[in-house]
Amino acid sequence: MTVEGGGLAVPVVWSEDCLLHRPAGEVWLGLREDGTEVPERATVILGSLSAAGAPIRPAEAHDEAALLAVHDRALVDHLATIWADWEAGGYPADYGRDRVVPYVFPTAAMLAGLPLRLPAATHGRVGMFCYDTMTLVGPGSWEAIRAAADAAATAARLVAAGQPAAYALCRPPGHHAAPSGYGGSCYLNNAAVAAEALRQAGAGRVAVIDVDAHHGNGTQAIFYDRADVFYASVHVDPGAGWFPHYMGFAAERGRGAGQGANRNIPLAPGSGDAPWLAAVAELCAEVQAHGAEAIVLSLGVDAAAADPESPLQVSAEGYRAAGKLIGRLGPVAAIQEGGYDLASLGEYVLAALTGVEAARAQHRPAQDDGRAKDRLAPDRPVRDRSGQDGRAQFRPAQTVAAQTGAAQTAMPEADQRAGGPRASS
Repeated sequence: MTVEGGGLAVPVVWSEDCLLHRPAGEVWLGLREDGTEVPERATVILGSLSAAGAPIRPAEAHDEAALLAVHDRALVDHLATIWADWEAGGYPADYGRDRVVPYVFPTAAMLAGLPLRLPAATHGRVGMFCYDTMTLVGPGSWEAIRAAADAAATAARLVAAGQPAAYALCRPPGHHAAPSGYGGSCYLNNAAVAAEALRQAGAGRVAVIDVDAHHGNGTQAIFYDRADVFYASVHVDPGAGWFPHYMGFAAERGRGAGQGANRNIPLAPGSGDAPWLAAVAELCAEVQAHGAEAIVLSLGVDAAAADPESPLQVSAEGYRAAGKLIGRLGPVAAIQEGGYDLASLGEYVLAALTGVEAARAQHRPAQDDGRAKDRLAPDRPVRDRSGQDGRAQFRPAQTVAAQTGAAQTAMPEADQRAGGPRASS
């Protein structure tokens, strides 16, 4: 991958604490087996971007208000304390259960209209918050979860301060985490944290563009009733048997004040560059029409043709072209989501960021020297989920019209091949 201009200038926000989460596998269809959401994902990406010359910025700590702006307190408290409760309950020592995993779920079918009650047993409580058996918690998980959210908020702050683009190397990923629940290898919603941070910095409208191979059901749920954050996703069709199975369909367009501010484009399994880029172009056109002042890119690269388990067949050049389309819309805070093939992971992330950077460089105002000047108001109150907020003036790098013609971006489609129904993030 050749980096334009001799090096990647997009700052990479990173915390070593993201390596502390070691889920030690996943339970899928009743069997525990090796998982793919491993610490090496982050080190591979970091190595690739560092070799390309990207500056590395430490993630800044943020208080819990950044989390409570998009998540219920009960979920945040659960994630912060569940491992200690699990250990105190003797599950690792006495029962050989070395990770937190749910076994019973209080579904509507189970409750049959009765009120939800807090179980006395720790192992009964987990299923109130975790909606699958693949998303395990262990020692160090909370520190990594928190660090990933801090990285996302830091990237958003850089963009709000005038940086044309910034990238948060978040691990674990986040787009499947909903307001009050977690799953799909995601715990807190890093992209939602970034979007809300941009809103609090003064952006009137923000768009989250999700190019992960799987629908970001959590991000959709967080913003489904809001007009100020547009959620747009291209992903493998959940109706073809793919995670998250129950949502991610084209008919889901938002609700109440958010009607029309949600757009899903499901693709057939095996789809390659041409249909995928056409969908990205269509999403960009809708984001532009919505009037977004800043973009959060949920950068999942598990649609990669190089990934043997990918449900889609998108090339690295396809990701680069998508990055250019998205970068033309305005300043971009890119947030790492899925992507699990260690051999190609770094190449694909670099390709996408190179595309974003090329587009932002073309559209940077002549008077902007590219140096971020902090324009955030100090001690700005953060919106919580009640909807209250107060926003500073948002003056990022210039937002420009997107060039979204699919004919200009379509690339030869790779050979199609279908994948299995298993997947997350």
